Amino acid sequence: MEYKIEKKKAPGREEVEVLGATFEEGKPEGEDVGKWRQKLESREDKLKYLKSGERYWFSEDWFGSEKRKNPA
Repeated sequence: MEYKIEKKKAPGREEVEVLGATFEEGKPEGEDVGKWRQKLESREDKLKYLKSGERYWFSEDWFGSEKRKNPA
């Protein structure tokens, strides 16, 4: 993969070389895209996945970096 090098102006200096985007563009392909139910094996795994999602979106008691001082 070839890297894109861009020339940009830096403060206090003239132009410098900056590394551009280093990812390959693309979209997920195939039949299994977005089928989370088939990826989880047991019923307990599916319930755990859904409960953690609900806690993230609807709970008042968040932890760590998720906690906000003022609720949205």
